Amino acid sequence: MNDYDALRDYLMRHKQAEFVLSFEQIEEIIGAALPRAANRASWWDTSRSPDIQMPQREACLAAGFKAMRMPDGQSVRFTKLKTDRRRPG
Repeated sequence: MNDYDALRDYLMRHKQAEFVLSFEQIEEIIGAALPRAANRASWWDTSRSPDIQMPQREACLAAGFKAMRMPDGQSVRFTKLKTDRRRPG
């Protein structure tokens, strides 16, 4: 289990399609301090460098959310990914 499994589990239980968590709240969820890189917008960008494994990104995507650092530099907006519910033929 990595630090971000707890974030994944939290996101999976969350019913809202969009919400914001402060860095402090995320640290409480994961039970650890976020790295300094967490204050960079690119660190939270779920579409950034898909070929490089980033545990925070993998946790968000596994829970069905994308993440984006807010302009305040102290929080992250999580938005539920749209799923295609159409079934073939």
